[in-house]
Amino acid sequence: MPLPRRFPTIESPSLLARFPFLPQGEEWLKSLLTDNNIDLDTLIDGEWVEPIRIRGIHRMLESINLTEGVSSTTRHDIHEPYGQMVEGLGFYYAMLVVCASFDERLVKRWVEGEASRADKLLGESIDEQTFELVTHTYLSDVRSNIQSVAGVSIHAAKSSTLIYEIPMTDFIELSPRITGSYWRMVNRPISDGWVTMCAGSGESSRQRLARLLKERIRQVLVERCQINMEKMDDEFAGKFADPVGKMVAELQHSKGQEIKVTAAHEGDWPPCMTSAITDLARGENVNHAGRRFLANMSRALGLSIDEAASFFVNAPDYNEGTTKYQLGHLYEGEYTPEKCNTLKLHARCPVSQGTISDTLCNLEWMTHPLKYVRAQQRRRARDTPPEQPVVDPQSKENNQTNGAKGGDEDNDS
Repeated sequence: MPLPRRFPTIESPSLLARFPFLPQGEEWLKSLLTDNNIDLDTLIDGEWVEPIRIRGIHRMLESINLTEGVSSTTRHDIHEPYGQMVEGLGFYYAMLVVCASFDERLVKRWVEGEASRADKLLGESIDEQTFELVTHTYLSDVRSNIQSVAGVSIHAAKSSTLIYEIPMTDFIELSPRITGSYWRMVNRPISDGWVTMCAGSGESSRQRLARLLKERIRQVLVERCQINMEKMDDEFAGKFADPVGKMVAELQHSKGQEIKVTAAHEGDWPPCMTSAITDLARGENVNHAGRRFLANMSRALGLSIDEAASFFVNAPDYNEGTTKYQLGHLYEGEYTPEKCNTLKLHARCPVSQGTISDTLCNLEWMTHPLKYVRAQQRRRARDTPPEQPVVDPQSKENNQTNGAKGGDEDNDS
């Protein structure tokens, strides 16, 4: 079922800052960019917008590393214009970085983090009026009734509970994505096409409904990312190569898994990287700049230290202990791989030397090896049929753990 044709009007900037992914927030985000004279280059490199980038990076890191998703707290006051700008454009920056990665795992993890944050805010932290505004944005309709607590007058508002009901069509669409007996239609009271969202597993009716809204928000964010990725050309995506590389590397580290080169297939590696690997494999004495670049590039692509060390085995001065020690130092420092101009200066660009021909490297905007990787990933993503949405396994495991505590607790399917 599509979203409602008409969204309720939201005039509060603080509400939009709290939920910047709302459909009503798209024009608001554009106005933030326009009113503050922030173009793409400023957003990426502008010194005064550094707090925006920091907030965006925090949102991504929290999605990658925290099982409960993006934190609902922020350092800036979202009731003030500056705080609203930082929070809103921080979300926007994070979304652009995630989309520019064309990494399905990173997209899913970020979407899960943002949706989990919304679930928590909707279920616990906002007033009823705001809750119903958001609900009417994502569902075709909603209504509520006051149910008195046993032995207490229905007029005693503080001792009463709101019970929400939603159209059966909305429930049928969203509930199959959540496992648990609560979410089976046969277990929900239905009256004249309305499904009652009773309290369950220690959660209120509102928290149950917020859990259902999480599925809608997740769906909307995935679709929005897909649209953004279809619109991005190589030059646009390449501008985010540095933060994308850091986020993909962080994702690899958090997963604790060896690279299967899904973050960057060997075919995505730039000529400067493959040239250094080939020279070392032949026993040639690659200069310091070339070795440092290969180490930094390996870390940025998520290769383990052991995998990076394997590139140096045939170097004439190879020493296992020294190599791993030096790699460990570079990995810990999380240095950004050298730019194309730096590699040319140190004779580590095979294209500029004429030993290799690559049309992608000759493009004017190709100024960094990570841009090459992201461009190759983007091209491969275009040629690969989209897979059916799959919920992040970590999220499923966490929800199953919670379900064990509550008996019929929901789990992501």
